[in-house]
Amino acid sequence: MTVQQMEFKAEVKQLLELMIHSLYSHKEIFLRELISNASDAIDKARYEALTRKEIGEAAGEWQIRLTADKDAGTLTISDNGIGMTKDELIEALGTIAHSGTKEFLRAVQERNKEANPELIGQFGVGFYSAYMVADRVTVVTRKAGTDAGAGVKWESTADGTFAVEETDKTGQGTDVVLHLKGEEKKYLDEWELRTIVTKYSDYIDHPIVMEVERKKPDAFDKDKTVSVREDEVLNSRKAIWLRDKAEISDGDYSEFYKHISHDFNAPSKVIHYRAEGTSEFTALLFIPEKVPYGIFFKEFKVGPTLYVRRVQIMEHCEELIPPYLRFIKGVVDSSDLPLNVSREILQSNRQIETIRKSLTKKVLDTLAELKKDEPEKYRSFFSEFGRILKEGIHYDFAKKEQIADLLLFPSTKTEEGKLTTFGGYVDAMKPDQEEIYYATGTSLDEVRKSPYLEAFREKDLEVLIMLDEIDDIIMGSLREYKGKKLKSITRGDIKLDKEESSAASAKEGKETFARLLAVMKDILKDEVKDVRLSGRLRDSACCLVTDEGGIDPNMEKLMKAMGQDVPANLRIFEINAGHPVVGAMNAIVGDETKKELLSQYTEMLYSQALILEGSKPRDPAAFAKNLSRLMTESLSKG
Repeated sequence: MTVQQMEFKAEVKQLLELMIHSLYSHKEIFLRELISNASDAIDKARYEALTRKEIGEAAGEWQIRLTADKDAGTLTISDNGIGMTKDELIEALGTIAHSGTKEFLRAVQERNKEANPELIGQFGVGFYSAYMVADRVTVVTRKAGTDAGAGVKWESTADGTFAVEETDKTGQGTDVVLHLKGEEKKYLDEWELRTIVTKYSDYIDHPIVMEVERKKPDAFDKDKTVSVREDEVLNSRKAIWLRDKAEISDGDYSEFYKHISHDFNAPSKVIHYRAEGTSEFTALLFIPEKVPYGIFFKEFKVGPTLYVRRVQIMEHCEELIPPYLRFIKGVVDSSDLPLNVSREILQSNRQIETIRKSLTKKVLDTLAELKKDEPEKYRSFFSEFGRILKEGIHYDFAKKEQIADLLLFPSTKTEEGKLTTFGGYVDAMKPDQEEIYYATGTSLDEVRKSPYLEAFREKDLEVLIMLDEIDDIIMGSLREYKGKKLKSITRGDIKLDKEESSAASAKEGKETFARLLAVMKDILKDEVKDVRLSGRLRDSACCLVTDEGGIDPNMEKLMKAMGQDVPANLRIFEINAGHPVVGAMNAIVGDETKKELLSQYTEMLYSQALILEGSKPRDPAAFAKNLSRLMTESLSKG
């Protein structure tokens, strides 16, 4: 049989280098990862056997076997699962790196040494963890449904190359043989292996079997014992989600969560319940403590594992959970769905829709309870997942106010480090206040110093501060809360003075500054939609505001950064009638000798407005030149 010598892809070489030099302090996780891979292979074969009975018949009892050979110094992890063809083996382990390998390498460089083990399983690179304890790894596999001559052998010492050859193999599935390093021979000890299996893999649905040696009474002489070798199952195999909650400890929940999520942290919250009635199912869900790496990537795998009467049907069932709860991990076991349910059937299945609604309601209710009963813990959750949760306001119309109740914000009236809610804001509103005011920005300090807040401070009106780039879209979807309209302080016209005298004063101001407004609008005709007097400024001379229905500047920048075409979005230039500069400009309107000066002042005010909102002047050089000239004139007069 021909042996093919092949080279690893560059990313895999880097990964192996990382493993060989033992960056990880928890080397024992190699066994968790290899057992998890074996369990996945059996799940795939088990599902395939629903329509191809010969696969199940050939396998016999599904099992994972550990074989420790102290003489040879090898530990073998075997399964009778789906197996691989030659091409699948090469793709999985050698020439084509897993899709997550690059992301894994990047992530591992950003984390500290102690945090790294949690990343291995998240990126599908668990097999390579074998090289933390082995200097040579041999894989012998045979695809389910093929004959004995269809086996394939893969071997590498992680020297940059691997060898592949065809071989005979009895039975379907995969054997992973670890040739352990001299200092890692403890992993051949029965009690070491038993401890690791109990710690990480106790809830694996398939038996993890190992042949052990036990002393038993001699059948012929009761005073003597004989050594007997027999198979022993190392894991409890108890489907934790089907057990009574009273029997399950926090530690049990935590270990199961770590097993399914590959997270080294305990979950922040456990949701375990059984639904009965029109649809019967059991759900065991977990809210993580930290945001999983890659959650904002399109490739991130979403959804709990779906079981039908304890048979795993789908590892990540997206149909069971809305995208804005994609951080939820766990399992759902249905009693009603058919065993051969397909993804196409799931998408239109009424039972799945019923389960989805139930899970969504349960998670949102749990978060509301957490917010009420454990505010500090909820705040920690929101700092991690708030940006994701608020997407639900945009995508789930029926639950948008329920989700809005869960949002937290700083405001112009909250103390440093404190947050408020929509409910808290409404309760504190002034009797004649009709709108909930909010401001968007990129930093708390920037928003607090914004000129847009000047009139609101003067009137002692609270303004919510929103710092996520998607907030403007989210608030546009929410529109109102408890009957109170949401109003951006940087969008549309602001009229905080409702008295008749104020209205008359505003009308008089428009007449006084009518010619200046017209001249400035003509000068800036290519830059702004309109020029008007401001109802929001008190100390600053000018600002730029977005028209009602227009795109927020921060969202515009984000869309452009993402390469999206953004429609022309001319904004409104507001000037403060009470500012000395604006008054001085109004005084020279109509003076032909000051026409050029008025144009320069207008351009400078517009540049100033751009700077105040965090943008660059359209002509920085001209702005700097005019500023220098005005400073020189002022100093000369002084």
